[in-house]
Amino acid sequence: MSNERPTILVPGRLHDHAAKRVGNEFDLVTIDRADAKLITPAMAKSVRGIAAMTVIDAALIDALPNLEIIANFGVGYDAVDAKHAATRGVMVTNTPDVLTEEVADTALGLLLNTLRELPKAETWLRDGSWANKGNYPFSRLTLRGRKVGILGMGRIGQAIARRLEGFGVDISYHNRRKVADVPYQWHETLLGMAKAVDTIISVAPGGAATEKMVGMDVFKALGPDGVFINIGRGSTVDEDALAKALTDGLIAAAGLDVFDVEPKVRPGILAAPNTSLLPHVGSASVATRQSMADLVVDNLVSWFARGEPLTPVPETASVTPRR
Repeated sequence: MSNERPTILVPGRLHDHAAKRVGNEFDLVTIDRADAKLITPAMAKSVRGIAAMTVIDAALIDALPNLEIIANFGVGYDAVDAKHAATRGVMVTNTPDVLTEEVADTALGLLLNTLRELPKAETWLRDGSWANKGNYPFSRLTLRGRKVGILGMGRIGQAIARRLEGFGVDISYHNRRKVADVPYQWHETLLGMAKAVDTIISVAPGGAATEKMVGMDVFKALGPDGVFINIGRGSTVDEDALAKALTDGLIAAAGLDVFDVEPKVRPGILAAPNTSLLPHVGSASVATRQSMADLVVDNLVSWFARGEPLTPVPETASVTPRR
């Protein structure tokens, strides 16, 4: 590997800790947004890596002929055209594991908030309703006796399942393939799982393969006591169908931390009273986000020092350093 200090491009915003470390470890260049039109001839010649938490498309990859690695901030990397990167011999990395437990904690908190209406109960106290109107109304829903299906039994899905075991609920899952050494019941189809459970927690990744996979057929299968929780990607849900299912009582409630076009939320979902909504805070603790930032930079350091990324994505796992 070359001993010269590699140039790393940061397009748009990046976590402050990651940006500072990139600046200390490498020659840092920035552009306002991830747009191939903003790449100067000097950048095209010098940039060998990208550190990003935004869309990295084929055009930007092609505009950087000496690009070797894209270090993505986040476990989900659907914003990066990893398949195109692979054809160009460009490594793509993400930040798994370091956020698994935090996101799983958030998923359980969101589930409880949705079922027991805890944020609404706090508002009842804070706005004086408890003193003026009496006790908050009993929550119609409970976690007791529920059958929970997890959509996506990867690292986070398994961490959620381990937590659910402590609540004594029935647990099953749907994945494209059965997961080895997992004790929960596997459903070959999402619809089949939806018919067998009354609660779905989605941890599914984004991308074309999962686009709007959770639709009206799934909500109808869940039924009027059904609860849908999404901690994965908003693009996996037909949000118009979800809004209608909530409004028409086809399902009982939904808890969402992610949305299709963030930060915009569909009016039908915002207006539905049987929802608990969060602004994509699944991994948003100071400690976890700093660990993610460190892994972004550690991937870059390891690649340029040894030609071995720490956490390559499957599409580029076979990419090797250029000689």
